[in-house]
Amino acid sequence: LYHVIEGEVLAETVVTLDAATSLQGSDIAIAVVDGGVVLNESANVVTTDVAASNGVIHIIDAVILPPTE
Repeated sequence: LYHVIEGEVLAETVVTLDAATSLQGSDIAIAVVDGGVVLNESANVVTTDVAASNGVIHIIDAVILPPTE
């Protein structure tokens, strides 16, 4: 569950974070670059705040994987 964060985190909050801890337990790095949000230096957030029955979805343009140990 590396791609899931606990709670409902809207885009207005995401841009204030440097990282978020996934349900899997590892951190996901968050950066604002040229006005957009980038996760783990590789995945761009392309659509934000999509309402779902169990939270909110932010659509990204790449797969994010947990760090290798």
